[in-house]
Amino acid sequence: MNKITLIATAAMGIEALVAKEVRDLGYENVVVDNGKVTFEGDLSAICRANLWLRTADRVKIKVGEFKATTFDELFEKTKALPWEQFLHEDAQFPVTGKSVKSKLFSVSDCQAIVKKAIVERLKKIYRRITWFEEKGPLYKIEVALLKDVATLTIDTSGIGLHKRGYRAYQGEAPLKETLAAALVLLTNWSPDRPFVDPFCGSGTIPIEAALIGQNIAPGFNREFVSQTWHWLDQKFWDEAYQEAEDLAKYDQPLDITGSDINHKMVEIAKKNALEAGLGDAICFKQMQVKDFTTKKNYGVIVGNPPYGERIGEKKEVEKMYEEMGKVFEPYDTWSVYMLTSHPDFEKFYGKQATKKRKLFNGFIQTNYFQYWGKRPPRNNC
Repeated sequence: MNKITLIATAAMGIEALVAKEVRDLGYENVVVDNGKVTFEGDLSAICRANLWLRTADRVKIKVGEFKATTFDELFEKTKALPWEQFLHEDAQFPVTGKSVKSKLFSVSDCQAIVKKAIVERLKKIYRRITWFEEKGPLYKIEVALLKDVATLTIDTSGIGLHKRGYRAYQGEAPLKETLAAALVLLTNWSPDRPFVDPFCGSGTIPIEAALIGQNIAPGFNREFVSQTWHWLDQKFWDEAYQEAEDLAKYDQPLDITGSDINHKMVEIAKKNALEAGLGDAICFKQMQVKDFTTKKNYGVIVGNPPYGERIGEKKEVEKMYEEMGKVFEPYDTWSVYMLTSHPDFEKFYGKQATKKRKLFNGFIQTNYFQYWGKRPPRNNC
C-alpha cells in the first residue's frame, strides 16, 4: 500500500476548514463534500492527519465505493474489495451502517451482509474452513449508503478527534473541541494579538486558541486505534510525533484570557488548561461580560454565549446581548465573533454583523456573527 484514500469527517459548515488543514499538511486530490473531505496520502498520512487535524471529527480509510441496489450486489462488491490488506486473521471488525435515500434502507441487513462478505473473503485468503474468534486489534468498519452508492470505510481514530485528552472537567453544555478550534480559525486572530473569551465555561475556546497559537498538534496527548494495527509500522507514528514536537512553538508568548460569570466554571477551566500543559499560557478570571474593559488594541473576542433556548432564559439573554453590544462598541480596533442560535442576535446586539456563517453546535443550528474591527497598521520596516 503506497497510496491510500482517506476521509476526514466534519460537522456541517466547517468542511472547507478541514480541507484547508488537509492541504496545509501537503496532501493532494482533496475533494470537499457535505460532512466530509476526501484526500490521498501514504501510510504516514493516517498518523499525521489524526495528530494534526483540529476541526475534523475522525479520519477513515476509504476501502471502496460502488453502486448497490440489491443485497446480492452489496455482498459481491464488498467481497471483491482487498480486505486482507487491512485485516489480519485475528482482527475484530464490527460493522456499523447508515442509509439515506437508498433502496437498501435496512441498516441492520446491510451491516450483516457486509460482515458476511468480508468473512467469506478472509476465510478464503487465510484458508480457514470456519471463522475464528476476533481477539486481535480493532477495525471499526462502516457501510454508508447515500442515493444507492455504498462507501465502505475503516475508522483510524477510535475515540472522536474532539477528545484531545485535556478536558477532565466540563460544564452542562460543553462545546466540542473541534468546533472551538473552528471558531478560532475562522477569525483574524494571530498569536501576537490579544484574545478574549468572555463566556469561557470549561475553557475550551481559550485552550484551543493556545494550541493554535503555539502550533501544538491537538492529538499529541492521546492515542488512536490505528496505533495497534500490525501493518502500520511504528516508525510512521514515531516520525509523526517527532514532527509535531519539532514544529511546536512552546516559547511563543500569548495574551489569552477566558472569563465567566460562574466561579466554579473558572476553576474547571484552570484545571483543564493545566491538564493541557497550558496553565501558564492562559489567564482565567471570574467576570460578567458587561464589566469588560481593556486598554489594548487590535484584539479578538470569541464567545459561545447562552442562546436563551431554555424557558425563562430568553429575556435575560437578550438583555445580556444588549449589554454586550454597548460594552464592546467603543473598542473599534477589536474584532468580535459570537456563536448563537438566537435569530435576533443582531437586533439586541445593536449592530449588523460584517459577516455571518451557519454552523452546527451538535444538533443546534447556529450563526457565527462576525464583527471585524480596524486592521492594525502595516509595519513597513
